[in-house]
Amino acid sequence: MTQNNNIEFRKAETPDKDVIWEIIQQSIERRRIDGSQQWQNGYPNEQTVKSDIEKNFGYVLTVDGKIAVYVALIFNDEPAYSSIDGAWLTDGEFVVIHRVAISEEFAGQGLVKKLFDYIEDFVKMENVLSVKVDTNFDNIAMLKILEAKGYTYCGEVFLAGGIRKAFEKVLI
Repeated sequence: MTQNNNIEFRKAETPDKDVIWEIIQQSIERRRIDGSQQWQNGYPNEQTVKSDIEKNFGYVLTVDGKIAVYVALIFNDEPAYSSIDGAWLTDGEFVVIHRVAISEEFAGQGLVKKLFDYIEDFVKMENVLSVKVDTNFDNIAMLKILEAKGYTYCGEVFLAGGIRKAFEKVLI
């Protein structure tokens, strides 16, 4: 990827659904090949993507107009986060990052780290205190990104039928 690529962060729209679903399927397969248990039980699925878009949770990072990364951002709402084995850094408003998936075509180019920059800027503009995120203990790629982006390990949450490592980054 060259420096003159046009990168844009925007809300996902209904016509994006099929491309997003394809990217999520690639990520499900990548998790499987990497030996991760995450996303191996029928979640997320096509209905998840449709619901994300309908509820305005879905966002995409595009490179020259082509969807490269998908993410769901949910403001102040993750029931599983109300009970944590550990402690969150804050108890104010937050955004939850769910379902980060990158297209195989754009993998390994640092775009997920760039996505986190866009998310953090967006969250700050909304005057929201922090970002919370969880991932599987065996999702090494995401764990490395969270460490690189300065997220603090807060404990464990029970989500989607399993125990997840939970992280938070205070932005304001």
